[in-house]
Amino acid sequence: MASRSPIKIGIIGGSGLDDPDILEGRTERYVETPFGKPSDALILGKIRDVQCVLLARHGRKHTIMPSNVNYRANIWALKEEKCTHILVTTACGSLREDIRPGDIVLIDQFIDRTTKRAQTFYDGDLSSPAGVSHIPMAEPFCSRTREVLSEAARSLGVSFHVSGTMVCIEGPRFSSRAESLMFRQWGADVINMTTVPEVVLAKEAGLCYAAVAMATDYDCWKQHEEAVCVDNVLKTMKENANKASSILLTAIPLISQLNWDETLSQHKAMAASSVMLPKH
Repeated sequence: MASRSPIKIGIIGGSGLDDPDILEGRTERYVETPFGKPSDALILGKIRDVQCVLLARHGRKHTIMPSNVNYRANIWALKEEKCTHILVTTACGSLREDIRPGDIVLIDQFIDRTTKRAQTFYDGDLSSPAGVSHIPMAEPFCSRTREVLSEAARSLGVSFHVSGTMVCIEGPRFSSRAESLMFRQWGADVINMTTVPEVVLAKEAGLCYAAVAMATDYDCWKQHEEAVCVDNVLKTMKENANKASSILLTAIPLISQLNWDETLSQHKAMAASSVMLPKH
């Protein structure tokens, strides 16, 4: 019987996941990529006997604002480390009555409202791969990985939503009330500042990418509810960060038990077929 490809899981975000005790045999590695340095050191080790690589999206001291995160370097570095999957955590605002602060949303779609970010590895620069990538984005997230996250969340009994559309804004400011109300009309369920271009680049890299989003507030659309502010976001994050990390810690061994060869092959084939090479 043919052996399965080894699974290695990159984790970006890391609320509660930068605890040294989570990783066995923890080592740190600072790397360079053709797109510059990642947000911080790659922290390598094992979680429940599964090879993992942790990366703090905003740096371990949270010094990098959303627009300035080097998303390309982060995804490139994880791919170079032979990660097959990328699981991420993200705080978000809720645009729906039934998504309460503290709830988990396993997002499956996004609306992009960013303006300043490089969204492709294929940008014509000498250090970039040759060609132009027109990556399909009908299904931005890996549906099979999301299914495993759903299974993990269900087994833990946490309050979660099996799908949701994330509107990603440039930041670092929060939305005006008019914007918040408009995003609700557009059909968005939650709002954050980091999903794009992270998910786009992971798709271009042919990786299995899925996100655990944690609602921390009701943004500012909801009357008679306090508008979003940093203090309240941090308070809710502190109270609920263990939910997101518990889902990942439960999902990681489940992912490692499955055969991902066909899924990874499909992702890689889509990424490869999306590149238009220059004519000679």
